[in-house]
Amino acid sequence: MSPDRRKTPKPGHRVPARGGAAATDRMLRTLLRRRKKSLDIADVTVTDRPQVRRAVLAAALGNMMEWFDFGVYAYMAVTLGKVFFPASSPGAQVISAFATFAAAFLVRPLGGLVFGPLGDRIGRQRVLAATMIMMAVSTFAVGFLPVYSTAGFLAPVLLIICRLVQGFSTGGEYAGATTYIAEYAPDTRRGFLGSWLDFGTFVGYALGSGLVTVLTALLGTGGMTDWGWRLPFLVAGPLGLIGLYMRMRLEETPAFRAQTEAARARASGAAAGSAAGSGSGEEQVEQARQSGHGRLKEIFTRHWHAVLICMGLVVVYNVTSYMVTSYLPTYMTETLDKDATTAQLLILGTMVLVALTITVVGRSSDLWGRRPMFMAGSAALIALAYPSMLLVRAGGALLPAFGCLILGLLLVCFAGTAAATLPALFPTRLRYGALSVSYNISVSLFGGTTPLAVSALLETTGDAMVPAYYLMAAGVIGLVSAFFLHETAGKPLRGSGPMVETHEEARVLVADSRTEAGRRARDIWLRLRHPGHRHHDDH
Repeated sequence: MSPDRRKTPKPGHRVPARGGAAATDRMLRTLLRRRKKSLDIADVTVTDRPQVRRAVLAAALGNMMEWFDFGVYAYMAVTLGKVFFPASSPGAQVISAFATFAAAFLVRPLGGLVFGPLGDRIGRQRVLAATMIMMAVSTFAVGFLPVYSTAGFLAPVLLIICRLVQGFSTGGEYAGATTYIAEYAPDTRRGFLGSWLDFGTFVGYALGSGLVTVLTALLGTGGMTDWGWRLPFLVAGPLGLIGLYMRMRLEETPAFRAQTEAARARASGAAAGSAAGSGSGEEQVEQARQSGHGRLKEIFTRHWHAVLICMGLVVVYNVTSYMVTSYLPTYMTETLDKDATTAQLLILGTMVLVALTITVVGRSSDLWGRRPMFMAGSAALIALAYPSMLLVRAGGALLPAFGCLILGLLLVCFAGTAAATLPALFPTRLRYGALSVSYNISVSLFGGTTPLAVSALLETTGDAMVPAYYLMAAGVIGLVSAFFLHETAGKPLRGSGPMVETHEEARVLVADSRTEAGRRARDIWLRLRHPGHRHHDDH
């Protein structure tokens, strides 16, 4: 091309760089290519719908059995107090029965310390099968215990032992079940599928409390005290066998399998490096972490903020849950002198309401987010706990039913959201252990002790509105915790890749990721090469 035909640069057009500038451009392009990270199709997990349904059903059944026992125990607290603590006054009998109920929660953190890290090492499915066996056997055994009139002091001791075994196994149950469902669920449906776990919770409670209500109506108070109290516990045996069968048929979660394969690959690489004489102290530390050493220390040093958020959310959920499910039946009969059958039917109706609405709340959390659901529920609990308890204290059945209805709707805000929110706080490698420890410490200190603490405070102060104050305090804790919660709805779990329902969704997700990565690389290039240039992100 002749010089006179050579194009002259347009105003604002940069002349191609030469020499050292060209080398800088090449280096910059290389760095941008490395930063231009996008998803590959292998990074996206396409879930198997039948396997997801089996996972949700098996996890929910275990939770149902756990809460079947809680429903039975809560509705028979007065009866069990007469059977196992007959020498005490009626008030002391109730407190003794709830103290035995709370004893199970004292060992829950120990169960979490054992089962949680174990689930991160050997797998979620194996641990969930073990917890199911322990729960079924210990609950079934209560139905065969001798009573105080025949065994004396040994009777309450054996009851406490059974409760301790139940609490120890439960320490790995809920955290494992939520982890299992969360790691199987597609990212956009984790709230809906996770809500079925707590659906099992309230169905189990309704079945347990409903069975006690029917037996009480058929046998009367005398018949229940003599021998009828054994029947609900004996039902746990067949339920446990069904749950164990379903859990033994489950496969390990995709997230755990991917994490295990990655850990094995790192271990193989570290072993090869050590054999070549190139092993480093950092590699040895990583191997130790992957093998399980120092997991608890890592949870409380590197993830302490997630632990605190988890504990706060668990407080508001479980205080509300145990107040409604475990304490209100006794509160209405012993403190408010309401008819036992009426009180039981009111709480049973509340549980049915929660079970009917919980999956709707779970689906809503997929659309609107977990954080708004927890914040709205906590604020409403602070505002409505006092008027709800005033309605519960009112005469007749209509106003107390309305008060229970409000408490049930407050409870479902947390119950329908928790199973999808809590596992997302922690990375895959530590998820089961971190959630087990955080959840069970919080439940032991504040949740499961709610009936005992409230009954003791009411006995001490004589103020019948103590339950309302307790709920309001829990609401404050929940509101603060939700304020610091990062939104996770629709996003992959920490340490895991995206999970979708169809191969078409996977292809669309990969294409969008590549487009977004290219846009980010372009924006970086423009900022570096043309500092004064304004593009669409600057507006």
